[in-house]
Parts: sequence; structure tokens; C-alpha cells
Amino acid sequence: MRNIKLLIALFGIGILPLSSIAQDKKDKAPANWYNLDYKSDGIMGVSTEKAYELLKGRKATPVIVAVIDGGVDVYHEDLKDVLWINKKESNKNGKDDDNNGYIDDKYGWNFIGNANGENVNYDNLEVTRLIAKYDPLYASVLPTTKLNEAQRREFVNYQKMISDYTTKYDEANFGNTNYGRLKMNVDKFVAEIGKEPKDITKADIDNYKSENRDIKTALSVIKRATEKDSFEKFYEDIKEADEYYGAQIKYHLNKEFDPRHIVGDNYEDATERYYGNPDVKGPDAGHGTHVAGIIAAKRNNNIGINGVADNVQIMSLRVVPNGDERDKDVANGIRYAVDNGAKIINMSFGKGYFYNKEAVDEAIHYAQEKDVLLVHAAGNDAKDIDINPNYPSKYFTNKENAVTGEANNYLTVGATSWKVNDELLANFSNFGYRSVDLFAPGVEINSTMPENKYKEQQGTSMAAPVASGVAALLRAYYPQLSAKEVKEILMKSVTKVDQKVKIKKDGSTKKVYLDEISVSGGIVNAYNAIVEANNYINSKK
Repeated sequence: MRNIKLLIALFGIGILPLSSIAQDKKDKAPANWYNLDYKSDGIMGVSTEKAYELLKGRKATPVIVAVIDGGVDVYHEDLKDVLWINKKESNKNGKDDDNNGYIDDKYGWNFIGNANGENVNYDNLEVTRLIAKYDPLYASVLPTTKLNEAQRREFVNYQKMISDYTTKYDEANFGNTNYGRLKMNVDKFVAEIGKEPKDITKADIDNYKSENRDIKTALSVIKRATEKDSFEKFYEDIKEADEYYGAQIKYHLNKEFDPRHIVGDNYEDATERYYGNPDVKGPDAGHGTHVAGIIAAKRNNNIGINGVADNVQIMSLRVVPNGDERDKDVANGIRYAVDNGAKIINMSFGKGYFYNKEAVDEAIHYAQEKDVLLVHAAGNDAKDIDINPNYPSKYFTNKENAVTGEANNYLTVGATSWKVNDELLANFSNFGYRSVDLFAPGVEINSTMPENKYKEQQGTSMAAPVASGVAALLRAYYPQLSAKEVKEILMKSVTKVDQKVKIKKDGSTKKVYLDEISVSGGIVNAYNAIVEANNYINSKK
């Protein structure tokens, strides 16, 4: 689930899959809104700033939060002071100084690269990999073909995969064609204006004339899109959409593409742990850097933004490519984080299928045994994940995928906006009465980007690190709390809202309360969590 940022609803091509990630922008989110308080600021944030008033004078123990993602820029001006650094490791001598099995792992580890410094950038979706695996077995199955029970289950799953894959491919092909054409004509417009996109003004747009029908169409899109945003912002959105759909066709949905040879591991051996390289930034660290900043960007340094937590060390684990992460790498990322001292692991990724859930389940069990809290994004498909699971999952299953238990150290987070109306639930957020534990801000979240930049992004990928930041506050200021207790406190202290929100279900829009689509029925709140933690600790005395 690599988050694709807000895309403008475009004239003529508004019915695109990415439009499901768009949030209505009739008004603008206030700066730092996710840290604000509803009672004092009128904004449905998580009351971070208010929580710090309760914590004045209280000592904290720094907490290591692992960010399992696509990479983190460890040199960012607002992150460089809040990093986990493996002081036993040189990161330059080519030796495993601390004998943990990973050479030069100063800031963490990259499980999707090789010892020569090469890295995987693009990969398939999991459904693509699974179809490539099962095509030779089931593509020619007829109604008369004899299958045993296990084969029959696989065949039914295969048929569902084919249906999902076909839908995704048709959408990607449509998006690739339309955004590609639009990008080409917008580029022609830019060339004829003779300015860089950042310098193109509303006057340039209004005064531009063309007899070319395609450019006229592009111009109408430009005018509509730039009513509220700059041309530069519009151009970046178009460029990103074009790149996204192009990557879908070329890599994500291409059954012939397989970059795993770059890693050089034995992919089928899920017990293999020592592969990869120490390059935690990789070729595309935008998503992971944004996530890290939400959790822990240096507070009150007059630079950039304020992260949620003030006593955090970010451990960087590169596991997620541009495409779907692989279960073996996820399991190894969790184990590395646990073994190297992380107390919270943020996982802003996910997918609708799995390849080796057993390996991930075992790693989650391992984290539970070692008292580590896992915080996972619920997903951006606007679906009920009680019915359409998003993996990894807090549920342990057997070989028949029947639920055998539930992790008590696992928090699944949906996304909300700042609006206290029926648009409070982000229109892209997954939900689930049993499967989503709570919600957190995930719309128009400004955070760190590589090369000392900042940017607004949105998704449950942004909501999860907000919750991770609040969890880190608890574990830093109340180190005696276990992962299970932190989860219970976060769930018990959510902000309840007497407001129905819109969801799409069974082909129609419905209005429901948050307690109908989540376990806790509310939004994570740092102030309430501190109050609840104080009460909990005092009750133990």
C-alpha cells in the first residue's frame, strides 16, 4: 500500500481508481491540525500539544520506534536528531562489528537490496505474483477436471485473484492512457508558455489561446484544477498520476516482471534472515520519510514541523518497494526491530493477498513475546476489512486460513479528517467493526520529505504514525506499561464523536457511527491517553 497522494478530480477522467484517495478540498486543513485539540482549537486532532501540558516536569526514557517502510532520509534536517543509531556499528568498515548478522547497520537495515549496494525499486502486486505462480496449475482447469479439496480451495482463490487482477489491470490501463495523454498535452502547454511549472501564473493560463483541440481540453482541466491550487501543484499531481499508472502497467501488474534476483536470497526459504544492505534510504524514501516525521520530527526546533512524540529514536527498515511488500521481508523487518530494541513498530503498508502469512504470524508472535507494539495502517480502499482483509493482520490463522487467535500487541488504524461532520471519516479509509481498532488523523498531513523538503500527504499510512507517536509518548513517559497495556489505554481513551460518517458499502453510501465500524468507536487522543495512563498507574499503587 504505497500511498498515492491526493489527486485532483479531473475533467473528463474523474472516474479513476485514485479518485478514491481524494478528499474534498472545499476548505483547507489548519497547519499542524493533527496535533490540535477539539475543545480548545475546534479541530479534531489528537490533543498532542495539550498532552504536553500534563507531562511538564515528568522525565521520559527515549523509545525506539521502528519504521518499516520504503526508506527514510536519515540526513533530513528535522529527523537527523531523532534517529536510532547503532553505536556498536561503524557503517563504513564492511564488518559486522556488533555480530548481529548485519554489516554496517548503523541506522537500521534494507531487506530489498543486495550486498553490492543494488536495490529493488519496483515490484509486483502480490496478486500478480500469485497469479504467476498458479497460472501453470489452474489456467486450464475445466469443470470436469478432478481436484482434491486443497486444490479446489486454491482454484477458488485463483478465480478471485483473476477477477481482482483483471479489474486492476483495466483501471490501470485506462488511467495510463488518459493521464498519459493529459500529461503530454499539459507538457505542450508548458513548452508554449516558455516557463517552469512553478512560475506559471493564473494570468498565463487565462491569456493562453490554442486552436489545438487536445490542448484546449487540457487547458479546461488546468483552469478547473487551478481554481484552488497552484499550477505547480497541479502539474506535480498530473506527473505523479502518470508515473503511478505507468508503473502499474510496467511493473505492478506485469506477470513477466520479477526483480527478486537483485536481492539474491533464496526467496522460498522464509527462515533466511541475513540478506540485504545498510542503505535505509533506497531509491524512493518519500513515503517512509513522511511517516517518520509524523511520529518524531524534532519538536520546537523552529524547523519544519512538530512530530507527535518528543523522546523517540527512529529505526529505519527498508522493506516496502514501489509495489507490494513481500511477507518474508516483512517478517524479517519485524524480527530485526524487536532484536535491536524497538518497542513500537509502525507498519504503513498492506495488501489484499499474502504469500507466506505463517512467517509473518510467527514474527508477530515473536514481537508479542518481546513486548513490542505493532501499529498497522488499515488500508486505503474504502472497504470493510472484516470482509475484505488487509494484510498483515492481527488475526493468526491456520493453513486453511481459519482464525486461531488474535495478537494483543497489534493496533490497526483507520483515517479521519479534521471535519466534525459526515466527512470526518476519510473517504479512502478502510473500516471494520472487528478489524479496525481505532482511527487517527490521516488527511492533508504535512510532514518531512527527502532532501529537507515537506509535503502534505494522506492515507491510513499517515494515520498509523499519528497513533504510533501517541503510543511512543506513553512508552516514553510510562516505561512500566506493557505493549498490551498501551494498546488498552489507547483504545479506552479515544475521543468519541456523536456524529455519523459516510461509508460506501454494498454499492451505496451509508451513514454510520464510528463504533459501528471499529472496535473502540473513536479517534486516538494523546491528552486522554495521558490521563488514562495516570489513572492506570495510580490504581496499581
